[in-house]
Amino acid sequence: MKERIIQWIQDYFEENGKGCNAIIGISGGKDSSICASLLVNALGKDRVIGVLLPQGEQHDKQMALDLVNYLGIKHYEINIKNICEDFIHSIAQSGIKEETLRNNKVYYSNTPARVRMTILYGISALFNGRVVNTCNKSEDYVGYSTKFGDSAGDFSPLSDLTVTEVKALGYELGLPKKFIEKIPEDGLSGKTDEDNLGFTYEALDQYIETGKMDNQEMKEKIDQLHKANLHKITPIPSFKK
Repeated sequence: MKERIIQWIQDYFEENGKGCNAIIGISGGKDSSICASLLVNALGKDRVIGVLLPQGEQHDKQMALDLVNYLGIKHYEINIKNICEDFIHSIAQSGIKEETLRNNKVYYSNTPARVRMTILYGISALFNGRVVNTCNKSEDYVGYSTKFGDSAGDFSPLSDLTVTEVKALGYELGLPKKFIEKIPEDGLSGKTDEDNLGFTYEALDQYIETGKMDNQEMKEKIDQLHKANLHKITPIPSFKK
C-alpha cells in the first residue's frame, strides 16, 4: 500500500504541479501525520510545508510540533482565534446577535475549518503549492468533515482508506506509535470523534467493508449520516441545458 500511494503522489505532481510544493495543515492527529510522512517519502522534505493552525490555546499543539520536527519539514504556525472572532464581530454588525452565532453549533464548529482551508490556500499561493486533503474514507462516509473546510484540497491520498487502513499505513511508514494512535478529537468540544459520532471507528470500518452490522440502531444511524452527508463528497449539482 505504501509504495502505491507514494507513486500515486509522485504521478499527481508530475502531471498537475511539476516542481510544486505540498501544503498540509498539521493538527497532530493521525491523518495529517501520516499524510505528511507520505509526502516526505514521495517528494522529499524540502517540498513539504506544514501549517499549524491552532485556535487559541490547544492542548494537543505539541503533538503537531513534534511531528514537523520529527519529519524535518519547514512549518509555519498561524493562530486563527482572532480571525474567527473578527468573523463573529463583523457579522454581528449586520444585526445578527453574537450570542446567536456562538450558540449555533453548525456555524461555530464549521467556521474554523473553513478559515484554516482559506489560510492553507493562501500559503499555497505564496509557495507554489498544492493543498493536501487529509480526510479518510471512514470520516467521509458519515460526513465527519466540513464542506469547503477540511473536506477541500487539491489531492487526497487517504480518501479511499478506512481508519483501520490508515493506521496500518502509518506503521508501514515507520511512524512512532504516538502519531498513529492519538485519539481523534474535534478540538472544540473536548470530546473525541467517537463520542460525537456515537460509535467506534472499528465498528464503522467493519460496516463499510462488509455491509454487516449486528446493532440495528447503530446501522440505522450510520446509514442516516451517510445519506444526509453525501453532498459533501459528490460534485456540486449543476444545471444542464
